[in-house]
Amino acid sequence: MASHVLLDNINHKDLRIISKRSVSLGDNIPSLVTFPFEYRDIQTNFPICFCKDPETGNFYTAALFGFEENENLFLEGESWDAAYTPLMLERQPFFIGNQTNSSGEDQRLVYIDMDSPRVSSTEGEPVFLEQGGTSDYMQRISSILEAIYQGQQQTKEFVEILLKYDLIESFSLKVELNDGTQNQLQGFYTINEDTLNGLSSETVSELMKNGYMQAAYMMIASMSNFRSLIERKNKRL
Repeated sequence: MASHVLLDNINHKDLRIISKRSVSLGDNIPSLVTFPFEYRDIQTNFPICFCKDPETGNFYTAALFGFEENENLFLEGESWDAAYTPLMLERQPFFIGNQTNSSGEDQRLVYIDMDSPRVSSTEGEPVFLEQGGTSDYMQRISSILEAIYQGQQQTKEFVEILLKYDLIESFSLKVELNDGTQNQLQGFYTINEDTLNGLSSETVSELMKNGYMQAAYMMIASMSNFRSLIERKNKRL
């Protein structure tokens, strides 16, 4: 069970984070949340699909790494076999929170899951310096967490405008492997390309203004990565 606590340089002065990739560190996951600002990098490696939060019914976007539970086809021992590491993977085991201070200003807070297998006092990247300041590693993590925080709002706006113009549709994918097994990938959504191509010039301008037209086409382009994902699966049979 996760144990999220507020990070500080007193209680966590000796904290280290194991940053390598491994099944034992929880990296055997078939998908992970991603955000429009990183689609350019994501779409060169992974399929990007919409998923629905089962509790809220809200859409979010995810990069796919595998076809079944506990499967990550980009995980090779302790190595990550892709040119890009999604930010939601790289930020582990940290989280970002937001609270309003006494002046009415938003304040970002960093939390850590102390039950994560990445947490150590003897191995990995130091979080704080001996003098109490944050390490280069933690400064990068803080930047990643801020980007994720902004990305959550960006995704919300992206989804809202796509729904406004009926641009999200469900899809299923029949996956047939070299050993003869067949599976149906279901429960995912993508861009309705026909509807996208039929938009008026005014709507296209609206989408382009915030980079959402580009994001939509990068999602569509990423679907071709299902072929390489199936190839990876076949190699492990």
